[in-house]
Amino acid sequence: MSWLYEPEPGQHDIDESDIRFRPNPKGNKPRTKTRPTYKDAPIGMVIQVDKGRYTVIVDESREITATLGKELRKEGVAVGDLVALAGDTSDTVGALSRIVRVEPRTSLLRRSADDSDQVERVMVANATQMLIVVAIANPEPRTRLIDRYLAAAFDAGLRPALCITKVDLADPTEFLANFSGLSIPVILNKQESPSLNELNDFLANEITVVVGHSGVGKSTLVNAVSPGALRSTGGVNAVTGRGRHTSSSVRAINLNRETNSWIIDTPGVRSFGLGHIKLENLLKSFEDLWAIAVDCPRDCSHLADSPDCLLDEAIANGTIPEARVDSLRRLMSSLANSSNE
Repeated sequence: MSWLYEPEPGQHDIDESDIRFRPNPKGNKPRTKTRPTYKDAPIGMVIQVDKGRYTVIVDESREITATLGKELRKEGVAVGDLVALAGDTSDTVGALSRIVRVEPRTSLLRRSADDSDQVERVMVANATQMLIVVAIANPEPRTRLIDRYLAAAFDAGLRPALCITKVDLADPTEFLANFSGLSIPVILNKQESPSLNELNDFLANEITVVVGHSGVGKSTLVNAVSPGALRSTGGVNAVTGRGRHTSSSVRAINLNRETNSWIIDTPGVRSFGLGHIKLENLLKSFEDLWAIAVDCPRDCSHLADSPDCLLDEAIANGTIPEARVDSLRRLMSSLANSSNE
């Protein structure tokens, strides 16, 4: 007989079932890190964002009001995003659903407050092309703002096009000479009777974002191609010569459900910062200048003080307009100074 105590088999077998848990004083269930996947959540497209409320269209006809779910509070949702919805997804009055997932984006149009601001502001997601609307008169066109739009379109992977409005007030030939070296379509429209055939051909089978500063006629064009849009329009201030801000939010409007044609109207802006664009990608957005600058010396900065720059030679030969090169160099200097701060 051994002097050690030998328990009987199975007498003191201890497992986790013997552990005594202290009851939860709050009476709620313990938290878990396992989050729902929302695999069967309906998918919709965001067509408007207004003060924290998102209008989402589901099944091509039902408009649902939604808010951001807890999962997306640190992320942004823009017009054009494809999102998954949870909660009350009915279109009844007062119903409010949650956006719980954003589908992968194909493109993203961004801007910053100015060139020194590194904070990106998402404007539109999943667009395929950009329509830059410019008035040839009243208000006067701004070529440098158009250059900024073209740079943003190149960065986002959008196909740009120029739409010149109010051509019955002035001749656009001299203005279009600044962009003669670009392979982008140009659409001319009169103030009273816009040519919708050419515009509709450009918008077909695409998701087009319309940009331009206030008073150029963006919302007027949107109302012309989609009479049910009812976008607010306004005139030009007779004292300052600037357009009035009438559209206060971005809105996506379906033009043809069968071909999935959309047009996205944006509010007018007076500045378009490019602080999020890399300096090396800026020159590539100037298509006509890039074809010349690609043969410059390796260490050429393409600025005004750069020796042996082929852009200066092209200006002297009359190949490219001097104002076009000046616009590029202003943008490059602005971005270079902001990156050094």
